Amino acid sequence: MQGILLVDKPVGWTSFDVVNYVRKIVAAVEGKKPKNTKVGHTGTLDPFATGLLVLLVGKDYTRKAQELSKADKTYEVTMRLGQVSTTGDPEGEITEASGPQPSQEELEAVLQKFTGEIEQIPPAHSAIKVNGQRAYKLARAGKKVVIEPRKVTVHELKLVSYSYPEAQLIASVSSGTYIRTLIEDIAKALDTGAYTTALHRTKVGKLSIAEALARESLNPEDIQKALKV
Repeated sequence: MQGILLVDKPVGWTSFDVVNYVRKIVAAVEGKKPKNTKVGHTGTLDPFATGLLVLLVGKDYTRKAQELSKADKTYEVTMRLGQVSTTGDPEGEITEASGPQPSQEELEAVLQKFTGEIEQIPPAHSAIKVNGQRAYKLARAGKKVVIEPRKVTVHELKLVSYSYPEAQLIASVSSGTYIRTLIEDIAKALDTGAYTTALHRTKVGKLSIAEALARESLNPEDIQKALKV
């Protein structure tokens, strides 16, 4: 079995959980041990996030991981204003944040300021390596994590609906953009706090969630049919 497999990652699963699940299926079909079966992905999704996860099945395709990981990505985002999270998502410690209740006009004006090339500092609770170690592991151990700011591009940032304290957005961004950080920075520009309560990835480059397999369809027959070669 070889090719690109699109999976709709369920909430609560890590990206590795999905890879491991599919690897076991592929290994069983090929009569191999999972450790001898090549399956990878082109970019992680946090456990709380859902949506399009691009898997690469077979040695010829896992070699393309770095190339495909550079693709732009589109997300459906839910932000909650007036509260902050230690991790920027529902898995952290949630506390109330002081600040005004922004109007829709104020929110839309700030969204425009975050469209285009911007600079952001990735969150401490991320998979970025700092001195050879994953940032989130250092953060969980209570160690200070220093990550340099980086330039990313926000191609589109559209407000879909707003009923305080929740706002629904669509964000189309370059590879390497952290939505959790983007939401926190938007809130700071509004003189308040916010965190990402839901995140659903719908596109990776030209690949769409519409073609992705749901968890219940991750079986040998459906995987074989869905593989893009």
